[in-house]
Amino acid sequence: MPEIAAAYLDSCTYFEDSSVAKARAFVSACTAMLARGIRRIEYEGAMLELDPNTLRALANDAKAYAAQHAAVESGGSGVIYPNFRDLRS
Repeated sequence: MPEIAAAYLDSCTYFEDSSVAKARAFVSACTAMLARGIRRIEYEGAMLELDPNTLRALANDAKAYAAQHAAVESGGSGVIYPNFRDLRS
């Protein structure tokens, strides 16, 4: 399945790109590879072979990254709201 391999390769840089969307896409690609029993990816003459345990570990890492960084991207943790209660007019 070349589209799954392409999705894996496109999203595997989620950490370097600081992208929660790519991390989620990477999890989806790993899940699809596990479900279809895909263990090898060929790209431009190079071959990458991954065992199922490694794929699961990579997917879990990406899930953890997405969970940790999703709140910041959506305005969750890390947002400080000003308090104007004591402001004089």
